[in-house]
Amino acid sequence: MTQKTAREKVAIVTLGCEKNLVDSDIMAHLIDEKGYELVDDPQEATVVIVNTCGFIDAAKEESVNKILDMAELKEAGKLKSLVVAGCLTQRYKEDILTEIPEVDGIVGTGDFMSIAEIIDETLRGRRMSRVGNPVFRYEEVTKRKVKAGTYTAYVKIAEGCDNACTFCSIPLMRGAFRSRSIESIVEEVEHLAACGIVEVCLIAQDSTNYGIDLYGKHMLPTLLTRISEVAGIEWIRLHYAYPGFFTDELLEVFATNPKVCRYIDMPLQHSQDAILKRMRRPGRQRDIRALIQKIRERIPDVALRTSLIVGFPGETEEDFQHLCQFVREIQFDRMGVFTYSLEEDTPAARLPDHVPEEVKERRANLLMEIQREISRKKNEAFLNKVIPVLIERYEGHGDVYVGRSPYDAPEIDGEVFVSGYKGPLGKIVKVRITHSYEYDLAGEVI
Repeated sequence: MTQKTAREKVAIVTLGCEKNLVDSDIMAHLIDEKGYELVDDPQEATVVIVNTCGFIDAAKEESVNKILDMAELKEAGKLKSLVVAGCLTQRYKEDILTEIPEVDGIVGTGDFMSIAEIIDETLRGRRMSRVGNPVFRYEEVTKRKVKAGTYTAYVKIAEGCDNACTFCSIPLMRGAFRSRSIESIVEEVEHLAACGIVEVCLIAQDSTNYGIDLYGKHMLPTLLTRISEVAGIEWIRLHYAYPGFFTDELLEVFATNPKVCRYIDMPLQHSQDAILKRMRRPGRQRDIRALIQKIRERIPDVALRTSLIVGFPGETEEDFQHLCQFVREIQFDRMGVFTYSLEEDTPAARLPDHVPEEVKERRANLLMEIQREISRKKNEAFLNKVIPVLIERYEGHGDVYVGRSPYDAPEIDGEVFVSGYKGPLGKIVKVRITHSYEYDLAGEVI
């Protein structure tokens, strides 16, 4: 290790979804192996990597603004090299290099295993661009550098997507759907468990389709069972369950495996058949209702989360009112609402009858108001019940700690404020719920 390498300090700024967090962890491991020092504060860094999101307009704007903010550190801070990674580079590499001269290097979603080499070259004064095929093989990666004090980690079980929803640009940035082998995933989870992780959140653009390309059949039930056998892992959480591939075998694993959180994140996008058809989503409202009924009958205490899009091209006021009624009837436990974002080079961008932005925003706010009341009532049902809670941080005053139940995913769902706890962070304890709020709960350790 050279003296120069040891002195350089690298900060990674991660934007966008949890898939980017995984990629940043892998880059952190590669950077650490190279001998660079990882720091949290970009102000202290001589190299900054901005891992960007390019999914919707708001995310792209946030990414560009963050790049420009970091570029200012070349004048005001210690920054020598600014590298941009992630989805934005995969779609707009030429624009970034042309429009933001402060950027020293860019790396695409399929090339970040070269991050240490790119840092080396940019520090020597060479401007680097490594953006090729978005296909990245996670088979070769089982080690990641997770931050100290982290007890939950996301694990990619597949990358890319084949579903071709008309509104989505993911295939343009991440390529076709490709599953990782069960062996490589289990090996990564074992590494994370050894690092102190107690909860793994399995992610893919289409998690219920896992294994079909690699094994010729849906293998998610087998994967969940194998991961549950890893010592140290207490909770397994599943994200982005495509409704078309939610099999009876998978449902049985949710119902019977104590380590699999009874939490199903199933983005449905809409309720109206005509909108679903224009979105090119499989199945129709009747199928969705039947699946939800089957899930709730088999797992009465399941937390069902969905994501919906309002303002899709051609969505009428009648369509929106139908969606509102659908939400009132289904009573989702958790819900996120997005306004449709026109993405260039997607089929939906060419559709007629685009909805004005102010109408989209009004519809999103109305839908979330409906969900707010549903969430408040559902949380009231937890009063006086005892539930497991993963203690994640100290609130900073009194004896109040903050954690999550198995019914809540990190960042996007509610938290549990816990009093009477005296142990370390990262433990799962039983808490009797004494107070309920719109999205959060509070209780006492028993």
